[in-house]
Amino acid sequence: MRLLQSKTIKITTFFLLFSFTLFAQTGSKAKITGILKDAKTQETIPFATAVLINKETKANVKVAQTDMNGAFTMADLPTGTFTFKISFVGYQTMVRDNVSITAATGTLNFGEIKMNAAAGNVLKDVTVTAQKAAIQMGIDKKVFSVDQSLVSEGGSAGDLLQNVPSVSTDMDGNVSLRGSTGVKVLIDGKPSLIAGGNVAQILQSIPASSIESVEVITNPSSKYDAEGQSGIINIVLKKNTKLGFNGSAAVTAGNRDNYNANTNLSFQNSKINVYGNYSYRYGNRLGGGFQNITYKNSPSSTSFANQNTSSGSLDKGHNAKAGIDYYVAPKSVLSLSGGFNARENDRNEAISIRQLGATSNPVLLSNRNNITSGTGNSYDLNLDYSQKFKKPKEELTFNFGYSYGTNDNDQTYNTNVTNLNGTAVNLNRSLQRTFNTGDNTNYNIQADYTLPVGKAGKIEAGYRSQIRLGDNGQYADSILTATSIYVQNNKLINNFDSKDQVHALYLNYQNQIKDFGYQLGLRAEDARLDTHLEGYTNNLLTSSAGNIHYKRLYPSVFLTQKLKGDNTIQLSYTRRVNRPRPWDTNPFLDVSDPLNYRAGNPNLLPEDVHAFELGYSKYFKKVTLTSSLYYRQTNDVIQRVRSTPDVNGIITSTPQNLSRQINSGLELIGRFDLVKALNFTTNVNLYQSKFFGDDRFNIATTSGFSWNANITGNLTVVKNLSIQVRGDYRAPEVMAQGKRNAMYGIDGGAKYDFPNKKASLSFNVRDVFNTRRWSMTTEDASTIVDFQRRMQGTMGNLTFSYRFGKTLFNSTKKPKKEEQQENRPDEGSF
Repeated sequence: MRLLQSKTIKITTFFLLFSFTLFAQTGSKAKITGILKDAKTQETIPFATAVLINKETKANVKVAQTDMNGAFTMADLPTGTFTFKISFVGYQTMVRDNVSITAATGTLNFGEIKMNAAAGNVLKDVTVTAQKAAIQMGIDKKVFSVDQSLVSEGGSAGDLLQNVPSVSTDMDGNVSLRGSTGVKVLIDGKPSLIAGGNVAQILQSIPASSIESVEVITNPSSKYDAEGQSGIINIVLKKNTKLGFNGSAAVTAGNRDNYNANTNLSFQNSKINVYGNYSYRYGNRLGGGFQNITYKNSPSSTSFANQNTSSGSLDKGHNAKAGIDYYVAPKSVLSLSGGFNARENDRNEAISIRQLGATSNPVLLSNRNNITSGTGNSYDLNLDYSQKFKKPKEELTFNFGYSYGTNDNDQTYNTNVTNLNGTAVNLNRSLQRTFNTGDNTNYNIQADYTLPVGKAGKIEAGYRSQIRLGDNGQYADSILTATSIYVQNNKLINNFDSKDQVHALYLNYQNQIKDFGYQLGLRAEDARLDTHLEGYTNNLLTSSAGNIHYKRLYPSVFLTQKLKGDNTIQLSYTRRVNRPRPWDTNPFLDVSDPLNYRAGNPNLLPEDVHAFELGYSKYFKKVTLTSSLYYRQTNDVIQRVRSTPDVNGIITSTPQNLSRQINSGLELIGRFDLVKALNFTTNVNLYQSKFFGDDRFNIATTSGFSWNANITGNLTVVKNLSIQVRGDYRAPEVMAQGKRNAMYGIDGGAKYDFPNKKASLSFNVRDVFNTRRWSMTTEDASTIVDFQRRMQGTMGNLTFSYRFGKTLFNSTKKPKKEEQQENRPDEGSF
């Protein structure tokens, strides 16, 4: 442990020393100033990235960021001739060439730079480029532009999330943020009903090619839903921003019969924007692993159990989205959008089980085959209205959303016993079936209002109601020994209904005094989860009802100070909640693993989370560095607790509310532009976890240090040919009942853009050396369990993409005087 901590300190020291060495470089007294605005709405654009590039060396000389009022300043500039660029996710990058700075240059005021998401140049001598900044920083979120990720092209959203700093996924697709689970995952700002809201299956159903950006909100303000222990991840799907008729298509073929296809079509003029996309995913995944159990003081004759598993999973999915934006008036937009997802999943799992006695003598040897067939579909409809007013930044928005999804999963468990107490068995067959059905409905009603106050302040207020209805059932039967007759299995039959409601009001006030900005917010929520369970007890049909109802206030505070030399420091506090998911409250048994059953807990309480964060950002000539110190305390923390084995050696894990957990750490995110052809982004997260003991479940207090890191490098080999390599490492981590072991892997990709700029060919390989293994060791008073499952293994994909279309509608030519008043480009010498 000391050696690991020593290496960690060296890594951290390298980042800090390298940063401050660059910070010591200075230039002349010349500076560039300006204000960035949306060309259509005239609203300022905060947290956009501006960069000054040396014309000869192509190196970044200065990087700055617009403040909350869209203003930026580049100070201490050297002499020479430069290119100026400013960019923000969702807008076209604006470029000004031949910016001349001499010893006599004072302040170059670019005035109001107006960015247009559609087309057209604002500044004189300005051209438009398509490349977006990789990282955009907001007051309460980071936006990562991921549509250029080569190593995840042809994969799923789950594959792509592994390339986003701060985010990681396990072999089942479960998402963690800074090493902590309990993440709220949204699609276009709203929950998804794909697979009943199962995050892992949602991520497998969405192709990476349909995603434009990922928003990581580690400490959300009161404007956001308070749910999510460690924060919110919002996956933003691609939407048309170009004038005229445009489109693209891509096909992917990979090893193990993996295929993807997607297409996008769009049309936009001055009154309407119509867009649609469709994708099909055919994915094969192979897996496997082992589980070794040592029973302490076993109540049965079994002292050891060894389980080896191999599995194959085939996912087929159709994903479609379409929408129309209609400009009722210059400041009024009415939008209607809809999405549809249909999926099929077939899984075949072979399990070899060896249950042994104290001297490793056979007690029961068996082979089991689990066959799962799943189908489901979901659709959503959204009606949005946006009204802007004469006063800049004043806006009223409204949303009504409806979504519905169905999910059916049929499972067959076929077990053949081959040896019983040392005696070979010719035929002792057990066959069990379960049939799961689920219907889920979501409603979302939301209204938000923004009112500017004074020169730099604004008030945000809003209301939101979310209602989620679930109707889930499970029927089970098993075959009588030596017959073909199926009988009802009452122990596994149940119907579970849930109604989850959250009604919220919020108020935010934001202002800036010179270089000091602050935001104060308060969110009030009334949450209620009502459940109804029907099942059999001693072969008698019984029913029970559950109710969790609470009202809470969720304050948020953000304090930001802009320092000299493009330094920014921010301190924030928020209160959060992690609500139990409906399936975590359903007590029905999942018996797919013959030695490890899983069940829900209808009495789960929500987690109460208090999060503090101190952030620091610095922009150097060739480096963008973001660092965060964070502290998060979670009360009533939800963890799955393993039971004492029964007489058959079966362990049941059930989610329980433990006392509390504390996570604290340091996160570093760096973007390094070394030379024109080479850049890389790296993320290092160092953290300490502490689980406080709970005598009710014989869980002792545990704590431990852990860290994870990843690095993504981009290299342009020759013109039109680029290479991307990514590596990641996760160190061992302490859990409430054991330890998760280390895991690492390397991905690589290459892309060639054809000279016509309309087509490209890319190839990637994920987990190049087949090293990703998810493993852990758990120990309690009754068992020691060693568990390992391998990830999907080495996966290769070849993708061909083609883009077509052109701008059909140009902006109307305006009188020269009016054009000069709007553009006001150059108020300094050039």
